[in-house]
Amino acid sequence: MGFAYPLTGIVTLVTLLVYFWMAFEVGKARGKHDVPAPRMDGPDDFLRVLRVQGNTAETLLIFLPALWLFAATVGDLWAAAIGLIYPIGRVVYARGYYAAALQRSTGFTISLASMAVLTIGALIALIMQAVSIYL
Repeated sequence: MGFAYPLTGIVTLVTLLVYFWMAFEVGKARGKHDVPAPRMDGPDDFLRVLRVQGNTAETLLIFLPALWLFAATVGDLWAAAIGLIYPIGRVVYARGYYAAALQRSTGFTISLASMAVLTIGALIALIMQAVSIYL
Protein backbone atom coordinates (compact mmCIF):
# COMPACT_ATOMS: atom_id res chain seq x y z
CA MET A 1 0.00 0.00 0.00
CA GLY A 2 1.56 3.30 -1.10
CA PHE A 3 1.08 6.90 -0.16
CA ALA A 4 -1.38 8.58 -2.53
CA TYR A 5 0.49 11.89 -2.76
CA PRO A 6 4.23 11.21 -2.96
CA LEU A 7 5.08 14.25 -5.08
CA THR A 8 3.11 16.61 -2.87
CA GLY A 9 4.88 15.06 0.12
CA ILE A 10 8.26 15.73 -1.49
CA VAL A 11 7.33 19.36 -2.19
CA THR A 12 6.22 19.72 1.43
CA LEU A 13 9.56 18.40 2.67
CA VAL A 14 11.52 20.60 0.25
CA THR A 15 9.54 23.58 1.53
CA LEU A 16 10.29 22.65 5.15
CA LEU A 17 14.00 22.29 4.32
CA VAL A 18 13.97 25.79 2.81
CA TYR A 19 12.30 27.07 5.99
CA PHE A 20 14.88 25.25 8.14
CA TRP A 21 17.63 26.94 6.11
CA MET A 22 16.02 30.33 6.80
CA ALA A 23 15.82 29.63 10.54
CA PHE A 24 19.49 28.59 10.47
CA GLU A 25 20.33 31.88 8.73
CA VAL A 26 18.62 33.78 11.57
CA GLY A 27 20.83 31.96 14.07
CA LYS A 28 23.94 32.82 12.05
CA ALA A 29 22.83 36.45 11.77
CA ARG A 30 22.30 36.62 15.55
CA GLY A 31 25.91 35.60 16.07
CA LYS A 32 27.29 37.81 13.31
CA HIS A 33 25.45 40.92 14.54
CA ASP A 34 25.62 40.11 18.28
CA VAL A 35 21.85 39.94 18.74
CA PRO A 36 21.17 37.49 21.60
CA ALA A 37 17.87 35.63 21.86
CA PRO A 38 15.14 36.61 22.58
CA ARG A 39 15.90 40.07 21.16
CA MET A 40 14.13 40.83 17.91
CA ASP A 41 15.86 44.08 17.06
CA GLY A 42 19.27 44.92 15.70
CA PRO A 43 20.93 46.30 12.60
CA ASP A 44 19.11 46.24 9.26
CA ASP A 45 21.22 43.31 8.03
CA PHE A 46 19.91 41.22 10.92
CA LEU A 47 16.33 42.46 10.60
CA ARG A 48 16.15 41.50 6.92
CA VAL A 49 17.19 37.91 7.71
CA LEU A 50 14.67 37.79 10.55
CA ARG A 51 11.88 39.14 8.34
CA VAL A 52 12.55 36.54 5.65
CA GLN A 53 12.04 33.76 8.18
CA GLY A 54 9.02 35.46 9.80
CA ASN A 55 7.29 36.26 6.53
CA THR A 56 7.86 32.74 5.28
CA ALA A 57 6.30 31.33 8.47
CA GLU A 58 3.28 33.53 7.84
CA THR A 59 2.87 32.37 4.24
CA LEU A 60 3.31 28.69 5.14
CA LEU A 61 -0.07 28.93 6.89
CA ILE A 62 -1.64 29.60 3.50
CA PHE A 63 0.63 27.53 1.28
CA LEU A 64 0.57 24.14 3.03
CA PRO A 65 -3.22 23.74 3.36
CA ALA A 66 -3.71 25.06 -0.18
CA LEU A 67 -1.11 22.63 -1.51
CA TRP A 68 -2.72 19.61 0.15
CA LEU A 69 -6.30 20.60 -0.68
CA PHE A 70 -5.25 21.08 -4.31
CA ALA A 71 -3.55 17.66 -4.30
CA ALA A 72 -6.64 16.01 -2.84
CA THR A 73 -9.06 17.66 -5.28
CA VAL A 74 -7.04 18.11 -8.49
CA GLY A 75 -4.16 15.66 -8.22
CA ASP A 76 -0.70 14.94 -6.89
CA LEU A 77 1.27 15.78 -10.04
CA TRP A 78 -0.36 19.18 -10.61
CA ALA A 79 -0.16 20.12 -6.93
CA ALA A 80 3.54 19.25 -6.83
CA ALA A 81 4.31 21.06 -10.09
CA ILE A 82 2.59 24.26 -8.98
CA GLY A 83 3.67 23.85 -5.36
CA LEU A 84 7.36 23.54 -6.21
CA ILE A 85 7.24 27.12 -7.44
CA TYR A 86 6.64 28.29 -3.84
CA PRO A 87 9.95 27.17 -2.25
CA ILE A 88 11.83 28.35 -5.34
CA GLY A 89 10.16 31.74 -4.93
CA ARG A 90 11.02 31.80 -1.22
CA VAL A 91 14.70 31.19 -1.97
CA VAL A 92 14.67 34.00 -4.57
CA TYR A 93 12.84 36.18 -2.01
CA ALA A 94 15.38 35.41 0.71
CA ARG A 95 18.43 36.04 -1.44
CA GLY A 96 16.99 39.33 -2.67
CA TYR A 97 15.87 40.48 0.78
CA TYR A 98 19.22 39.52 2.36
CA ALA A 99 20.90 41.88 -0.13
CA ALA A 100 18.44 44.78 0.22
CA ALA A 101 14.81 45.16 1.27
CA LEU A 102 13.81 46.53 -2.12
CA GLN A 103 15.09 43.39 -3.88
CA ARG A 104 12.50 41.06 -2.33
CA SER A 105 9.58 41.65 -4.69
CA THR A 106 10.47 39.15 -7.45
CA GLY A 107 10.69 36.21 -5.06
CA PHE A 108 7.60 37.37 -3.20
CA THR A 109 5.63 37.52 -6.45
CA ILE A 110 6.80 34.05 -7.52
CA SER A 111 5.73 32.44 -4.24
CA LEU A 112 2.50 34.46 -4.11
CA ALA A 113 1.55 33.24 -7.59
CA SER A 114 1.97 29.63 -6.50
CA MET A 115 -0.14 30.20 -3.37
CA ALA A 116 -2.84 31.97 -5.37
CA VAL A 117 -3.13 29.25 -8.02
CA LEU A 118 -3.25 26.51 -5.38
CA THR A 119 -5.81 28.35 -3.23
CA ILE A 120 -8.11 29.38 -6.07
CA GLY A 121 -7.74 26.02 -7.81
CA ALA A 122 -8.60 24.07 -4.65
CA LEU A 123 -11.58 26.34 -3.99
CA ILE A 124 -12.94 25.87 -7.51
CA ALA A 125 -12.43 22.09 -7.35
CA LEU A 126 -14.13 21.89 -3.95
CA ILE A 127 -17.08 23.97 -5.11
CA MET A 128 -17.47 21.77 -8.20
CA GLN A 129 -17.40 18.64 -6.05
CA ALA A 130 -19.88 20.09 -3.56
CA VAL A 131 -22.26 21.04 -6.36
CA SER A 132 -22.07 17.55 -7.87
CA ILE A 133 -22.77 15.94 -4.49
CA TYR A 134 -25.41 18.26 -3.03
CA LEU A 135 -27.24 19.73 -6.00
